[in-house]
Amino acid sequence: MTRAELLEKISTFSLSAESLAEDLISGDFRSIFRGQGIEFEEVRTYQVGDDIRSIDWNVSARFGHPYVKLYREEREMTVFIILDSSASMRTGGPIRRYDQALFAASLIAFSAEKAGQRFGGLFFAREVSRVLMPKKGRAAVMAWVLEALAQDPADAADSSRGSELAKALEGASRILKKRSLVVIVSDFLALGWEELLANLSHHHDVAAIRITDPIEEAMPRLGLVTFQDPETDEVLHAPTSFKSFESSWKAWNRDRSRVWDAICTKYRVPHMELLSTANPATELARFFSGRSRQ
Repeated sequence: MTRAELLEKISTFSLSAESLAEDLISGDFRSIFRGQGIEFEEVRTYQVGDDIRSIDWNVSARFGHPYVKLYREEREMTVFIILDSSASMRTGGPIRRYDQALFAASLIAFSAEKAGQRFGGLFFAREVSRVLMPKKGRAAVMAWVLEALAQDPADAADSSRGSELAKALEGASRILKKRSLVVIVSDFLALGWEELLANLSHHHDVAAIRITDPIEEAMPRLGLVTFQDPETDEVLHAPTSFKSFESSWKAWNRDRSRVWDAICTKYRVPHMELLSTANPATELARFFSGRSRQ
């Protein structure tokens, strides 16, 4: 899609963001986090029916019977998007991974604005290329959208190849002083980011959206095809018509998905895979409302 087509589609998202905004700040979604939008108020004696996850074990041990923490809801929060603009995001079809990532992130941005939340983000490829500090209002969202269009990996120079997700996560940790909702939108084709994700999720509430493409499920049988890795320029000649290749291709992508899922689960990061051909508004609504995690 051209830049004009992307902007035209994104301009309609403020209409789709109304219901998503409520899901974004609702208890159903925020309850999966460790206190997003919640401030500690007091403790009281455990009562039948209380969530055992709210037990204050230190206080309980001190007094010899269980106590639970009570919280006061604080609806205002900061929403911060980490968007991958590396070269691998230009792949996929008929909709590129970056286009779908841009749509999803834009919907979240408009939802944050509708809900009266502060919104900001950073972009990364080989390095963190741009940071937009969190602000309120439509102007902040549109500034982010225009920057996202300018960061399109289709325009990336060879020197920008590579995906330093670890640096992006580290950068967000330094930038965000107050606990925030951080949403990572990427294909996660990067190395060495796991510990940085753990650290970020310890201090903030993190959600991960992995952009996938139909070709990961089924490679078309096109005979001998030459592939070039957009990040490294490594060339692979693949016999796509061979059943052995088809089986290996599916297994490799399935393993990637399982490893990513295991990492996110380990660090209690809510996560979803978003197919490039899917309707991002529908899928995000399912995710933020909790229906996709049931």
